[in-house]
Amino acid sequence: MRFIARALTGLVASALACSSAWAFGEAPLKIVVPAPPGGTGDIVARVIGQQLGQDIGQPVVVENKPGAGGAIAMQAMLRAPADGNTLVVAASNVLAEIPLVMKVPFDPFKDVIPIGSVARSGVVLVTAASFPAKDFKDLIAQLQERKGKTSFASYSAGTVSHYAGLILSDQAKLDMQHVAYAGSPPALTNLLGGQVDIMFDGMLTSVPLIKSGKLRAYAFSGKKRSTYLPDVPTTTELGYPQLQFMGWVGLMGSSKLSADVLAKIHTALDKAARAPAVQQRLAEVGLEPEVNVDTPALLAETREMAQRNAAIVKKFDIQLN
Repeated sequence: MRFIARALTGLVASALACSSAWAFGEAPLKIVVPAPPGGTGDIVARVIGQQLGQDIGQPVVVENKPGAGGAIAMQAMLRAPADGNTLVVAASNVLAEIPLVMKVPFDPFKDVIPIGSVARSGVVLVTAASFPAKDFKDLIAQLQERKGKTSFASYSAGTVSHYAGLILSDQAKLDMQHVAYAGSPPALTNLLGGQVDIMFDGMLTSVPLIKSGKLRAYAFSGKKRSTYLPDVPTTTELGYPQLQFMGWVGLMGSSKLSADVLAKIHTALDKAARAPAVQQRLAEVGLEPEVNVDTPALLAETREMAQRNAAIVKKFDIQLN
């Protein structure tokens, strides 16, 4: 009887261990990132991936597949079985911005679904610290004095970084020239070197330079001030509500995921994203931690973002070279 009891105890413990595992087979969970190492998506993927691995007791592999506006990463995910073992971590721009200016081999609202967000990110208006303007009002005044002779950088054409520069130039009547770069690092290098005047950049890449005194921040694109840059006013406070841009960063998957599998991922992601270590790390890199695993709500929000962005693309006739 004691042997039977011990055997039953072992079976129960084994069953509980299995129920807490990833439950989609023995293969490692693969997270594909449509960007090179060091970017927003990559850092989020590694932070979340590490916590998920601890929680589910299975390996999590982060695979960087940059290029083609995120299409390479999305295709890798969509070609894999829709069993939840291959997912994408990215910012919402791969659904709500890039497909508006680049032909991609997937439908962002039919083939892909947002599974859950873990953080939000805006853009911050920056110049080199050597730029003489001390605040936003002074910055606009100086740019207006040099109307038609100034420039703004973006980390890629057809992104919020591009949209925001165009809107500011239009509304403040600055007639600035747009200079597109392949990512933030080369854009910031030229900004610091004085080859371009201003830039709306992502928080992750700008905040360290702001903190070190190499960049000066003038405005933040969120609904409220960033907890990481509390002294920097929002664009709405400054009289430019049209420059309010906040995107989400999180997990995306195939629209073919079953309801059961999606529910399991929701549960695992919600737990991992709320872990104090994850929240702290995301905040450290300038993101605003925010957990939302309501797929229909995220989908509706992303559609609304895409509609707004489409109007901007049309107004300014944005096209990729």
